[in-house]
Amino acid sequence: MYYDFFGFREPPFSIAPDPRYLYLSDRHKEALAHLMYGVQGQGGFIVITGEVGTGKTTVCRCFIENAPAHVDIALVLNPRLSARELLSSVCDELEIAHQPDASIKTLVDSINQDLLKAHAAGRHKVLIIDEAQNLSAEVLEQLRLLTNLETSEKKLLQIVLLGQPELQEILALPELRQLNQRVTARYHLDAIDRQELPAYLQYRLNVAGMRGDIFTPGAVRRLYRESQGVPRLINLISDRALLGAYAEGDHLISVTHIRKAAKEVNGGLAMAPAGRTFRSRGSHVWLVVASVILAIIGTLWLLELPGSPTPALAEPKAERSVAGVIEREAEPEPQTVSDSDQPEIVAPEPTSQGFVFNQHTQSLAEAFGALFDLWGKNYEPSANPIACDYAATVGLACLERQGSRRSLEFINRPAILQLRDERGRTRQVVVEQLDGELAMIATPVGSQQVPFREIEEYWYGDFRVLWRIPEFMTGDGFYGDDSGQQLWIGARMMELAERLSSGGQEAARVKRMEMTDQVRWYQEKRGLTVDGIAGAMTIIQMNNDLAENIPRLVSSVMARSG
Repeated sequence: MYYDFFGFREPPFSIAPDPRYLYLSDRHKEALAHLMYGVQGQGGFIVITGEVGTGKTTVCRCFIENAPAHVDIALVLNPRLSARELLSSVCDELEIAHQPDASIKTLVDSINQDLLKAHAAGRHKVLIIDEAQNLSAEVLEQLRLLTNLETSEKKLLQIVLLGQPELQEILALPELRQLNQRVTARYHLDAIDRQELPAYLQYRLNVAGMRGDIFTPGAVRRLYRESQGVPRLINLISDRALLGAYAEGDHLISVTHIRKAAKEVNGGLAMAPAGRTFRSRGSHVWLVVASVILAIIGTLWLLELPGSPTPALAEPKAERSVAGVIEREAEPEPQTVSDSDQPEIVAPEPTSQGFVFNQHTQSLAEAFGALFDLWGKNYEPSANPIACDYAATVGLACLERQGSRRSLEFINRPAILQLRDERGRTRQVVVEQLDGELAMIATPVGSQQVPFREIEEYWYGDFRVLWRIPEFMTGDGFYGDDSGQQLWIGARMMELAERLSSGGQEAARVKRMEMTDQVRWYQEKRGLTVDGIAGAMTIIQMNNDLAENIPRLVSSVMARSG
């Protein structure tokens, strides 16, 4: 309806899983890399989870279109099936002839014969099941038995499960522990972040045939607020906003268009962010009222006790319930780091001043500027509005996580912490260093030291860090030439094998391993997710262990003592 009005060839915000419209955010690239890893013939299970609308199916379609020529893919879209029905669907997808009423044994035998023929012909079979959270425990167990089909060299079938976050809870059930142990790679696909939204919108507009920018900055901000970065909601709201602008004869999408579109899409209900729970403004008020009442009751009770001193009345402070921490990878205690060549940062004497939310926090752009300063880079937000795109041009990359202080110390990089006060305002603080109970933070007037526990009162676990990308990685975040990757990892594994092995025999064995096995060995040593992929967390820990000359959150003295 509005295509000609805006100059589109086709609808830019269709919710159909068209791979052409897949905007590869860092998260989607990593999910796609996990799927590409699965076609290497390792066998077992790969589990990709994500909230509704985060792009799991679109990533899957992109993977299918780009899978190697020797890979045959069976895709099951409706998993609400019995074990026999599922096996029959697999046979249909793999074009295996079978009787409609064939027994489970007959179907499994047919699949096994087909897998053996494919293996002999140099082909590899991959079974992808979408909406896998709807699979029953019985069906999941039958899938596990399918992975028993193997030769003396390799598993014959790779199974990819795509599902919502509850799939992980299902796999953690005691009766599915054998299947859970066969998961060789896991990835949770998050929504895109605020900084990526303009690029996401522009990408889809470009694919649809438009080179201009029709969303005002205010509209983009409102769109993120309404969608919380969930691609499906972004598309639905944007499509309705385009229709509304067309009806009014406007060629620019304004805040008003987004607000009206969101109201229509959401049915008048406020949308909560995917995977998170936010309290309403009213609940904040009741929380404050409850705190005041409890404080008054406590004070009166103390006054009535015999011989009790008169307490000084303090302004009551609203309690806050901290959301559960999401751990992307298992994180052990920070390891001892030998970095004698790392210059010690001498922190100023701590002052008596505590942390003040309005005084010590910054906007996200200002926080990124301070963070880049610590890496010796000059970041100008006006010239580079998307900080993480700028990072790629200077050999760095952004990493966004949720965690605790232990998570920060494990990654061991200066971090931007996202804070939120009792009024719901969001600001950032840059933590340059941690020294026991004190944190050195970057403020508009210079570095200051404050108690970290006072920052934690406003911190719900969201943080960002910068990390140095290896030389073999290209600007778009994917690995470059395979030989370059192998050389880079191989050279570092020679040193890591010497440092981390229990003896010379283990070190020699590690040096003889294939690159993927070396990475798996290292990940197991460091308590990371063992998937054989040299991802961000793995490379960060390699740089930590190899004492690279990079900014550290915890000083070398702290690391050695802790």
